[in-house]
Amino acid sequence: MSKAKNKGRHIHGIFLLDKPQGASSNQIMQQVKRLFQANKAGHTGALDPLATGMLPICLGEATKFSQYLLDSDKRYLVTAKLGERTDTSDADGQVVQVREVRSEISQILTALEQFRGEIMQVPTMFSALKHQGKPLYEYARAGITVEREARPITVFELKFIDYQAPYLTLEVHCSKGTYIRTLIDDLGEVLGCGAHVTMLRRLAVADYPQHAMMSLEALKALSEQQDLSLLDQHLLPMDSAVKSLPALALNAEQSRAVGFGQRVKFDNPQGIYGQVRLFSAENQFLGVAEVDKNNVIRPSRMVALNLV
Repeated sequence: MSKAKNKGRHIHGIFLLDKPQGASSNQIMQQVKRLFQANKAGHTGALDPLATGMLPICLGEATKFSQYLLDSDKRYLVTAKLGERTDTSDADGQVVQVREVRSEISQILTALEQFRGEIMQVPTMFSALKHQGKPLYEYARAGITVEREARPITVFELKFIDYQAPYLTLEVHCSKGTYIRTLIDDLGEVLGCGAHVTMLRRLAVADYPQHAMMSLEALKALSEQQDLSLLDQHLLPMDSAVKSLPALALNAEQSRAVGFGQRVKFDNPQGIYGQVRLFSAENQFLGVAEVDKNNVIRPSRMVALNLV
């Protein structure tokens, strides 16, 4: 019995954590996992220790769909200090250059234009991107600089919020793979004074509602009542990670087949192709599949129904 207890509960869903400042995303995720007594957990895109805000944590079978949230758009509120450049492009790093700030609001607004739409960005050395199997930040901490290729990103929206020199606040809606620290560092260079991030808050991941976020303190307080059902009420359904995909309802025979990983030929009157969410006739989420041009459902990430 003790072995089963240590393994944790088969609990499935997505918890929207309002991440506190100062801890790594992985440390926080492990705390949430323990509080839910879950057997499995994974986060959906790390936030720097300095950053706060929305960190969706997938529990149980929901971890199979975390990649979709990793790939989703994000929205941030960021405050930058102009005039100082740091080695990490944020306040946790060492100041490596100090320059006079001469930027007026009009110059800042003009400079922001360069960072809207599809742009190329060179990832920071202080990132988790891998080079020869090791994250870049390990090289950076050892004083080694690795050549990085510029990558395409999209900044859908870059809103000017406030400027009280030398502090500039912006709101950014961007595609996956966007480094806000790098965006601020690049902006500082365009302005000719340098800049680094002093505050970063993730406001949104995909279209998850901000009001559904819960702080770690609130979750801990709830857990002290020793009723896990109170915690479970705050879990969002697994398929919320993939709700941008069209839904496909299957009959009992089709549901059974895809549950075993089998391909299923079906009538496709709606002409739905590509990735889809699959549901049983009882509206139970089965997983994600690909519908090819021959109207064949090809299961890709399926929920283990015996665990749900």
